[in-house]
Amino acid sequence: MRMPRTPPPYDELIGTLTTETILTLMKLAVEDTSPGGKYLHWDEMRVRQPPEGYTTEEWWLATKLRRSQVRQYVPFADKAGHSFSYSDSGDLYRRLREIDSNASAQIAFGTADGVHEPSGERYLMSSLIDEAITSSQLEGAATTRVVAKEMLRTGRSPRDNSERMIVNNYHAMEFLRGNHGEKLTRGMLLELQTILTQGTMSDDSVGRFRRPTDNVDVAQWDGTVVHVPPKAVELDARIDRLLAFANEEDDGRTIHPFVRAVILHFMIGYDHPFVDGNGRTARGLFYWSMAKSGYWLTEYLSISTVIRESPARYVQAYVYSETDDGDLTYFIEYNLGIMLKAIRALHEYLDKKAKEMEGLSRVIRGSELAMVFNYRQLALLSHLVKHPNAVYTIAGHRRSHNVTYQTARSDLLTLAEFGFLEVAKVGRKLQYRRSEELEDDLRDLAGFIKAET
Repeated sequence: MRMPRTPPPYDELIGTLTTETILTLMKLAVEDTSPGGKYLHWDEMRVRQPPEGYTTEEWWLATKLRRSQVRQYVPFADKAGHSFSYSDSGDLYRRLREIDSNASAQIAFGTADGVHEPSGERYLMSSLIDEAITSSQLEGAATTRVVAKEMLRTGRSPRDNSERMIVNNYHAMEFLRGNHGEKLTRGMLLELQTILTQGTMSDDSVGRFRRPTDNVDVAQWDGTVVHVPPKAVELDARIDRLLAFANEEDDGRTIHPFVRAVILHFMIGYDHPFVDGNGRTARGLFYWSMAKSGYWLTEYLSISTVIRESPARYVQAYVYSETDDGDLTYFIEYNLGIMLKAIRALHEYLDKKAKEMEGLSRVIRGSELAMVFNYRQLALLSHLVKHPNAVYTIAGHRRSHNVTYQTARSDLLTLAEFGFLEVAKVGRKLQYRRSEELEDDLRDLAGFIKAET
């Protein structure tokens, strides 16, 4: 990412203007003159054509004046002691209402013909796995998704540092899921960082906040420093403010829960309280804060999967906020887009799965096959039809559906007894593969049940 141009100092710009010009700019500030209503940073605005009769600097000043009229301050300050804040971009609250209506609403995890996953556990497990993989890849883990998913589903031990990062991230997501009802404490924060970094860095740096001797400047792949965090001696007070902010009860009058979660995300990245694992911790706390505020659907979303599509924009949103007087609107706007895109991806996934199961249901429609197999077995049969080379294990089936070992074993053995799966022993483990006659056997069984009933 190219480092953006820092905006010209507001005080210096306004000090060069006459009173008449300032009054003219205040009139211009009443209207939103940003192209398409976008919340532009100086780096973007300086290369665009300003309104007729104004210089680029005057246009920027009018924009800053307009934003200052709806600015809301938050209880955090930058390294120079200036308060962080955010403004209503004009579209902020409409998009927040969209989050409200989607992230806390009920959603049907089901398919045709009465085949249901009552708790959506299968999709939840898939989302946790996706987030574990992509969040780790954003921090440099070099492992393919196919290999990483195989490792997490089968439960095998990680082979290298990249795989260890992914396993750690998966356990961290499970930890946060189990603690969203708890208040955030220093102990919980340190435990989260321990889970995320165990076995991937020096033991001396695990489970502690950074010290003055730790060098944690944030740099790009080419060595360009994009952020220098506050001094370690400031961390004690900064962590206190972070915890107080995280644990505030949402009363609907102070700050929107999504905005709160995003600011927590930003401040972990800005303060950089740990030697390593800050990015993963920040994204984890976003999930924790959203779940704490009742946005349960967030558990089923992988925001890192969307971020990974354009990681430079993720960094850019951080830098824009830091370089423009601590204006967090850039980071909030970016994350709103990420969240809404992840929600749309969820709905697309559910539509896709419904169509896949509909294909299988055409084979069993009119029969009582749903009385023979449970929803987990029917989901596996559907997957078999779409992925003929897939390999299944008891451990993997157990993790996919979050059931006991005995339940997962019974599911697979029953399908094998019906001839839908072939069993082979590889080492000490049993592997299950699709039988050659799967579809014919399935049709035969469906026809038999229909005839009997």
